[in-house]
Amino acid sequence: MKFFEHVAKGIFKKEGLNVLEGHVAYSPEEATSVVSEMGEPVAIKAQVLVGGRGKAGGVKFADDPGEAFKVADEILGMEIKGEKVKHLLIEQKADILKEFFISVSIDRAAKRPVIMASCEGGMEIENLAKTNPEKIIKYYPDPLHEFLPYEAREVARKMGVSSDLISPIGDVIWKLYNIFEKYDAEIAEINPLVLTPEGLIAADAKLEVENDSLFRHQDLVELLRYKKKAVDFVKLDGDIAVIGNGAGLTLTGMDMIKLNGGEPATFLDIGGGAADQTIMQALNMVLNYDPVKVIFLNVLGGITKADDVARGVIKALEKSKRKVDIVIRLTGTNEEEGQRLLEEAGIPYEVSMEEAAKKAVELRNSLA
Repeated sequence: MKFFEHVAKGIFKKEGLNVLEGHVAYSPEEATSVVSEMGEPVAIKAQVLVGGRGKAGGVKFADDPGEAFKVADEILGMEIKGEKVKHLLIEQKADILKEFFISVSIDRAAKRPVIMASCEGGMEIENLAKTNPEKIIKYYPDPLHEFLPYEAREVARKMGVSSDLISPIGDVIWKLYNIFEKYDAEIAEINPLVLTPEGLIAADAKLEVENDSLFRHQDLVELLRYKKKAVDFVKLDGDIAVIGNGAGLTLTGMDMIKLNGGEPATFLDIGGGAADQTIMQALNMVLNYDPVKVIFLNVLGGITKADDVARGVIKALEKSKRKVDIVIRLTGTNEEEGQRLLEEAGIPYEVSMEEAAKKAVELRNSLA
C-alpha cells in the first residue's frame, strides 16, 4: 500500500527525521485558514500516489492567504497521471541550499534491499538515472545482519558530500533504512533531502508498505481518510459577497441584497459557533475572489459571539493585500464588545440587516 506524503512524513518525523512544519487541507478555504495561522510563505503540494506532480503543476508556492486560496483552487481537482487531487499538504517554504536523493527499496533481481543515494536530488532524478547513472550510489546491506551507522556514513562518503555532511547524511540514511525494515516497506524514499541553514530536512517523503504486512500496521491504514469542508462556499454571478452564520441567515442576506438592486457574488455559510479563525477564513476567501467589489457580512450572534466575529474581521483586513469595502451587520451575544472592537479599528457596522444590505448595494453602485 502506498501512503500519501503527509502520512509518510508523519512516520519519518516519529522515527527521528526532520521534516517541515505542514498541515493538510481539503479545500481552498482550509488552505486559506492554514496559511493565515502559519503567517509565512508556503509550498502547496498535491497529495497523490503517483510521481511527477511537480512537472504537472501539482506543487506551487504562495506568500499569503489570498494567494494560497487561488493556488489551492487551481490544484484541487486537477488530474495527475489519471489521479484526481483531493487534498493538499501545506508546508513552510524551505530555504534550500542543496538537494540530495536517498532511497531504500527492494532489488528484485538481487533479492535483497538496496540503498540508492545521490548528491543530485529533485525532479530530475529519473533523467539522471538514464544519463549519468554513475552519479547514483548503490549499496546492498546484508539483510541477515543489522545495518550499522558506520555503513550509512560510508554510503554518504561515496556520494561525495563534503566532510562536514558525512555524519549528518549518514544519520539520515541509517534512520531511513530502519524505517524501511520496521514498517515492512517496499520503498522508503526522500527526494529531495534538502540542506537548509537549519540543517537537513526531508522535503518530500515516499513510503510504500508491503500489502501482506498491513495487518501489523492498521494504525497507518486509519490515516488514509478524508474530511468535509469547514464552510459552505458557492460562487455566484454578482459582485457583492454575502457571508452569514447559518444557511437561512445567509439566504435572507442574499434576498435583501437583491431587493435593493444588487447581485450576490457568493453564498458563504460559516455555520453556528464560528470562531474568529473561521471568520478570517471566510473573509480571506471572498477577498481573493476577483468578482467581489463589496462584502456584506451578516452575523446574528447566538452561539457565534460578536466579539469573535470582530476579531476575525480585524485580523483578516489587516493581513489582506486587496482592499474591498465591507459592510457588517453585527448584533447578538457580546455585541457591545464586538462593536467596540470594530469602532476602535475604524470599521463601520450596522445593527439592522436591512440597513446593512442597503448600504452594501449603495457602496457597490458608487463604484460603477
